Amino acid sequence: MRQPPLLPEETLVRVLRLAKFDGLGAVVLGTLFALSAAGAGDGPFAVIGLLAAGAGAIESHGASLLRAGEARGMRWLIASQPFLLLVIWVYCGLRFTHFEMPPLPEGMRELAALSAQQWDLTVEGYFRMLNTITVAVLAVVSLGYQGGMTLYYWRRRRPVAQALASEL
Repeated sequence: MRQPPLLPEETLVRVLRLAKFDGLGAVVLGTLFALSAAGAGDGPFAVIGLLAAGAGAIESHGASLLRAGEARGMRWLIASQPFLLLVIWVYCGLRFTHFEMPPLPEGMRELAALSAQQWDLTVEGYFRMLNTITVAVLAVVSLGYQGGMTLYYWRRRRPVAQALASEL
């Protein structure tokens, strides 16, 4: 048996809860990433962290607008997701094109050489392959998550607008 649709007020509560959690998470993770990259002297990656934090701030701003009774907050929530996806894809592109061999302690070098040998690769080729796989997985997962969030917010525009109109 199919569940009846949620009341607009319940939809608004759920959207606000999710936007608060998701926006704060992006701000915190983006800021930590930016600080870590800046500490390592990676300027472009620090900028990417700041942009990711900015995407979270955009989402948080949208939630604040909704709490203030302004339906235009949904546009901010929706826009934050493709923006964050673009930031993540730029990060993936930079990681793919600017590969750096990680520093390996002496014991790990032999282990990495054995793993690389199984794939008939050099140690650098092995880590390059791991980098490519990791970047590709991140790009696909972020497309699924950010795309899903965009769709989630998009489909809840009308019920949220109805809930806000009834509060007036």
